[in-house]
Amino acid sequence: MAKFELKLPKMGESVAEATITSWLKEVGDTIEMDEPVLEIATDKVDSEVPSEVDGVLVEKFFNVDDVVQVGQVIAVIEIEGDDESESVSSSEEAEGQDQEEVAEQVMETIAVTKETVAPIVSNGERFYSPLVKNIAKQEGVSQQELEAISGSGKDGRVTKNDILGYIEGRGGATQEPVVQNIETPVAPSKSVERPKATTAPVVSNGEDEIMEMTRMGKIIAHHMVESVQTSAHVQSFIEADVTAIWNWRKKVKDGFMKREGENLTFTPIFMEAIAKALRDFSMMNISLQGDTIVKKKNINLGMAAALPDGNLIVPVIKNADQLNLVGMTKQVNDLANRARLNKLKPDDIQDGTYTVTNVGTFGSIMGTPIINQPQVGILALGAIRKVPAVIETPEGDFIGIRYKMFLSHSYDHRVVNGALGGQFVKAVKDYLEAWDSHREI
Repeated sequence: MAKFELKLPKMGESVAEATITSWLKEVGDTIEMDEPVLEIATDKVDSEVPSEVDGVLVEKFFNVDDVVQVGQVIAVIEIEGDDESESVSSSEEAEGQDQEEVAEQVMETIAVTKETVAPIVSNGERFYSPLVKNIAKQEGVSQQELEAISGSGKDGRVTKNDILGYIEGRGGATQEPVVQNIETPVAPSKSVERPKATTAPVVSNGEDEIMEMTRMGKIIAHHMVESVQTSAHVQSFIEADVTAIWNWRKKVKDGFMKREGENLTFTPIFMEAIAKALRDFSMMNISLQGDTIVKKKNINLGMAAALPDGNLIVPVIKNADQLNLVGMTKQVNDLANRARLNKLKPDDIQDGTYTVTNVGTFGSIMGTPIINQPQVGILALGAIRKVPAVIETPEGDFIGIRYKMFLSHSYDHRVVNGALGGQFVKAVKDYLEAWDSHREI
């Protein structure tokens, strides 16, 4: 019986590892081709790993909650047939060709294929199993065609049956099958086991409830502690009068909903002002990597969003300074909705350069947020309150009712001094208070 090594496939440009969340098959179970074997998670985004062959699961190299690198062997599946090396040698004898001739044919076929069909790659929007990639390559299905196929797997994943049904329906227009390069089978090797940290025993009385932290909770806790230990956190607070914005939004939100089909919240308005301030103070749009400062060309705003289980995730609005208010609103609503439905992709939470969190959603008027590494700043938006305030006029001062909010700016004092940190948050305040009450969108 031959054995097949199931490896962790590549799932996106920036995804290098994944955590095993559950095994769907156990040792001894029969597995069909393209049937899910296990579920994995990559920084809060879940997926399945399907089998590329029919067979029986005979060995698992990792347990639930283990971290696996892309390309590592995670399991072995026993398939029918002779040993792989024997089948290769017997086929060579039948063909009467030596290994050099086979290699030449393989290289020629690969060269021709590269000229005609671009390789299929997984991206942030979709993950393709190695089996689906091989079928697409052999049948001449392009990346564009594959992306148009409606997937029936988890999160829209294209399965073997999906692509075979597409090929059958398009009239059988195929290319010559590709000769695969022959690799010498390598015995799977287990990764080096990490020493497990010793934890103190839990002390409680009989009335207490003991709960294990969720995987996401552990990740968030690790990031928070790491950030506090890495950055010298300093805060600046400033109060902004947003009366003009409050009245303007009240006037236009119903018409905006009818025309665009989107709810106009305060968040995209604030995001627009923050993006403008980052453009003015570009040294806030940096990251610190060791002793090296990386000045970011793009302004990508992270937006902390609440998940149904109470945890937070930070999807990213790419090139936020290039969006108008309509585009910003659609981006904010789309990311927030998909976050609540656990439908964010790996690329949705990558490449942020500055983060915004809305603590006012829960009634807080200010906060001291923790920086999202390796960024150097994060802004907390407090609740908008109706308060009495002194209003200055040419005729004198008087007391009036105004809508105000606090902006709480946390920044890394290793590279951002008090002047820059204060000037930046003051710029955000100025943009908000200078809002055009007659603005059209």
